[in-house]
Amino acid sequence: MNINKLLLEAANLNPTKNSRQEYIFTLCEYIEKNELTLPLYQRDVSWTLAKCVELLNYQLLSKSPISAISINIINNTEKEFAVPQVSFIERELLSETVRGQMSVVDGQQRLTTNYKAYCNHPDLKSVVLDLGKGEFVINAEAYRKNQVPVGVLLNKDDNKLIAYTEKNKALASPMVVNALLQIRNKIKTYQYTINFATDLTEDEQINWFEVLNNAGSRVSIIQMRFSKLKAHGIDVYTQYTHVYRNKVQEYGYDFFTPQKTNVSYSIAALNPAYEVLISGKHSNNFAPISSDTKENQLCNLEPDKLKECFEMTLEALERALKFIENNDLEKFNRSDYVNYLVGYFVFHREDISEKQRENLINWYNGVEFTNKSNTARRKIYTDLLKI
Repeated sequence: MNINKLLLEAANLNPTKNSRQEYIFTLCEYIEKNELTLPLYQRDVSWTLAKCVELLNYQLLSKSPISAISINIINNTEKEFAVPQVSFIERELLSETVRGQMSVVDGQQRLTTNYKAYCNHPDLKSVVLDLGKGEFVINAEAYRKNQVPVGVLLNKDDNKLIAYTEKNKALASPMVVNALLQIRNKIKTYQYTINFATDLTEDEQINWFEVLNNAGSRVSIIQMRFSKLKAHGIDVYTQYTHVYRNKVQEYGYDFFTPQKTNVSYSIAALNPAYEVLISGKHSNNFAPISSDTKENQLCNLEPDKLKECFEMTLEALERALKFIENNDLEKFNRSDYVNYLVGYFVFHREDISEKQRENLINWYNGVEFTNKSNTARRKIYTDLLKI
């Protein structure tokens, strides 16, 4: 009987033996020195503040350890083998990849949360340890006497905590200081299990990531494809998706739940601009809905064309939100109302007439998206563009 040679090779390789444990603070030191980085395809930081607090409390209070981190060690630094690397948080492209570089395949969100506490990042300024409640909480107001900012408690500099307790009399008693030092030491020496692989290709890394994240959700793949555009000077997050989200939230909307919609709604809104730039006319399956996202087509655009898509869409988004606001229309908490108007204003870039304005208002007040199939929703959009 013939036995496949690859099967025999796989049987002789046990990747679970290549694991070790590292302290949280040691991992943060690696991040600070850019010895621990992210592959270019990795998506943006997606955790909410509440999710960060959940992790911090799990590390502090849980009786079971956090799941393992997955890291690819880059020994072969030839360009055709080594995936370009970016730094944590700022996602700055590294000029070169050195031999032995540690690249995070899975665990970015957990590591970033810990690193933000370690460097006292502004993103966590409202996260505090509440001694009375016995846990980390979110406090956007003035800190209470029994609260310590996480960026002080878990700061890389030991002296920051001591200085903070000395300035706050309620925290200065030996009993409180001792408790805080114990808590700090626990997190400082909390160990993550690291599973290592060496010189994985990009496809092998993505496959590993997808298996660890529910076999690869569509949204994760979209995010990875757009993240790779960083190599061409395009950061889809800072230049577009974050701007889209912030602008929508500025006008009082909050339809970004679950977290994946941070990307899918904003990317779907690019469809009209893509059509205008490429063909100048609308096709049926290019509605601004999540099921019609065209990440492949968008990623294949020249960088300047993609930036133009961003600009056109954000300009139309501003017009759509102002249209709803200025005409005292109800702010329905779902993306369809906003994105459909975005599409309309992309195709109608000139000022609209009074008759068009009245028709748009009537459409907005009468349209219904609930329990509609994708086919029906596409027809609604096609009919809207004719107004």
